[in-house]
Amino acid sequence: MTGSEPQYGIVVFKDVMVPMRDGVRLATDIYRPARDGELLPGPFPTILARTSYDKTAQRYVEAIADFFTPNGYVVVLQDLRGRHRSEGTGQYFHTANPHEGRDGYDTVEWIAGQPWSDGRVGTAGSSHVAIVQTHMALYRPPHLTTIWPDVGPINSYAHQARMGGAMQLHMFGALFLHAHDAQEIRDDPAAKRLIFEAMAHMRELVFSTPFKPGHTPLAVVPNLEKTLFDYYTRGEYDEYWKQEYNDFERHFDRHADIPGTFSGGWYDPFAIATTNYYAAMSKQNATPQRLIMGPWTHMGMRGEGMSYAGDVDFGPAAIWGNVRYNADRLRWFDRWLKDVPNGVEDDPPVRIFVMGGGNGRRNREGRLNHGGGWRSEYEWPLARTEYTNYFLHTDGGFSPELPAENAPPARFTSDPANPVPTIAGTVTGFYELADLGDTLDPFWQKYIPPSARMRSIVLDGAAHQQEAPGIVGANPPYQLLAARPDVLVFQTPPLKADVEVTGSIIAKLWISSSAVDTDFTAKLIDVYPPNEDYPAGYHMNLVDSIIRTRYRNGWEGAELMNPGEVYQVEIVLPPTSNLFKAGDRIRVDISSSNFPRFDLNPNTGEPMGRHTHTAVAHNSVYLDRNHPSYIVLPIIPQ
Repeated sequence: MTGSEPQYGIVVFKDVMVPMRDGVRLATDIYRPARDGELLPGPFPTILARTSYDKTAQRYVEAIADFFTPNGYVVVLQDLRGRHRSEGTGQYFHTANPHEGRDGYDTVEWIAGQPWSDGRVGTAGSSHVAIVQTHMALYRPPHLTTIWPDVGPINSYAHQARMGGAMQLHMFGALFLHAHDAQEIRDDPAAKRLIFEAMAHMRELVFSTPFKPGHTPLAVVPNLEKTLFDYYTRGEYDEYWKQEYNDFERHFDRHADIPGTFSGGWYDPFAIATTNYYAAMSKQNATPQRLIMGPWTHMGMRGEGMSYAGDVDFGPAAIWGNVRYNADRLRWFDRWLKDVPNGVEDDPPVRIFVMGGGNGRRNREGRLNHGGGWRSEYEWPLARTEYTNYFLHTDGGFSPELPAENAPPARFTSDPANPVPTIAGTVTGFYELADLGDTLDPFWQKYIPPSARMRSIVLDGAAHQQEAPGIVGANPPYQLLAARPDVLVFQTPPLKADVEVTGSIIAKLWISSSAVDTDFTAKLIDVYPPNEDYPAGYHMNLVDSIIRTRYRNGWEGAELMNPGEVYQVEIVLPPTSNLFKAGDRIRVDISSSNFPRFDLNPNTGEPMGRHTHTAVAHNSVYLDRNHPSYIVLPIIPQ
C-alpha cells in the first residue's frame, strides 16, 4: 500500500473554545471528514497544529487542513494562548511562554477524548509551530503519537535570540511581526500605527542602540517589549534562559519516545537546532527518527517551493513546496497514525542536499547556478567525516600546513560606527514594511494587508559578498568585503580537486584586543573564479557565527579581557553541506562585526545592552606556531 487516497469532503467547526487546566480557553478550528456533505462519525486520527500566526491563515488551511482532511484525518488548528481568538490576553511573550507545554498536553488529551478521535494524534508545522511541538513533547501526552517539527529552535539562547553571546537582531524585527496583530492593541488604532511606522523604518531602527525600556515602539505591547529586553540584555545564560520554555535541550531526558521527523535548511537560522534535535532523538529514542536538510531558507521548503536561497540557485531538485512536502508528510503520518505498511521506517534516516557542482554562471533568472543534489545517509554527523585543521597564515593562506614559527599576527581596527555589513545570511522575521509609493493608487493601498508589504531588511540566503546600495550599513564606494581593512581574508589556492564540507565548522583563534570586550566573527565562503557573467568572480557565503569575548570561557559568566593579553576563543558555526568544485577556493573571513545580523559590540565592557558610549577596538589574530589559529573543517572523503 502506498498510502491514503483523497476520498472525503470537509466540515469545519470554527472557534471551538477548548479549556486548559487553568480555565483559559483556546480558540480551535476542527476540520472533519465528510461524504456528500454529511459529517462522518469516525473515529479518525488527528493532525494538530498550534500557532501564534492565526489558525485561519492560508499556510495552515490550504497546506494542512485542506490536504489531510480529504485523506482521512481530522485536522485541528489552534490559536496559542493570548493570540488572535484565544483567551489569555497579556500571557503571550513571543516564544518565551511557560504555558505551551501544558497547553499542548491538554489539547492533545482533549482531542483523544472526542468521539470522532481514534486516540492517535500527530503534530505538524514550522517555526513557532515547531517550537510548541517540542515543548509539548517534553510533557509526554499519552496520545501524542508522532511529531514533525520543521525549522524550529530548541535552545532560544543558543539558536534564536543569541549566538556566541551576541544578540541576533532578527529577533528584534520578529517581535514587531508579533506586535502588529497583538491582542493588546487590537482596538487601539494609534498603537497599531506606531508599530507599522516603526516597521516602515526598521533599517534605521536597528541603529538606535542601546534600546531603552519604555522608549521602543514595542512599549505599546508591554509583554513583547519585556521579551525584547530579556533577549537584548541577558547576555549570560542565566536562570531565565535555563527555564524549560527557553531551553528544551536541557530537558530532553523528558522528551517523548515517539517517531519524529526533523526538517530544515542550510540557510535557515535554526539549522544547528534541527540537526542537533535529530542527533539527540536518534541517540536516546527507540522509535524511528528522520532528518531532512535542504538548501533552503526559513521559508524555502514550503509554499510554492524555491530552487534558490537569496541570489544563488541550486537547481530543480531543490524545489519541494507543499506538493512534495505534503506527499512526504502523508506517507509519514499514514505509517504512524494509520498503520499503513508503506515501509517508511526502512528508509535511510537522513536525507541531505549537498550544495554545489553547478557551472558558476548566471542562470535565466539572474542567479548564480551553484547546483547540488540529494543524498541519503544513515547518521548525523556523518561517521566517515575527516575533521581537518586548516590553519590561517600570515600571507592570507588557508591550508592544513602548520604556520611558521615566528609568523606575525594579523591586525585590524573595529569601529562600531562603521561595522561590516551583513550581505545575505541566515535570518527570519527581519521585516520592514515596504513603501508602496506611487506604485498603487492611495485608495487601494489601504486594502493591502501588512503581511503583503513585509520584506526582509537582510537578504535571507546567499549572495556575492560585495557592498551595494540598499544593503543596511553599506556605504560608497561599495567595495568587496574582502577589500575592507577590517576583514581578514584567508583562502586556499584554487582547488585541484573537488572538496566536500558537510557538518558543523569550528574556528579556534588566538586573539588579543585593545578593548576589554569585543567580538570576533567567522564566515565560510565558496569563492568562484572569474567568468564572463561574474568578471570579479563570485564570493558565496555559506555559514557564519560570532563570539563575544567576555563569554570566551562560558556562557554563564562574563570575564573581561586585559588589553593586549592573548586569549584563545572558539567560534562554532552552524552546519552546512557544500561541494567546493575544483578551481574554486575555500575562504574564511575573520572580522569583529556582521551587522545587522548581530548587534553591535560597543567594545567598552559595560553591562550588556546598557552601554553609554562606544570605542574603537584594535584587534589581532595570532598566526604563529605557538598560537596557531585554525578552522576545523568536516571533510567528506570523495
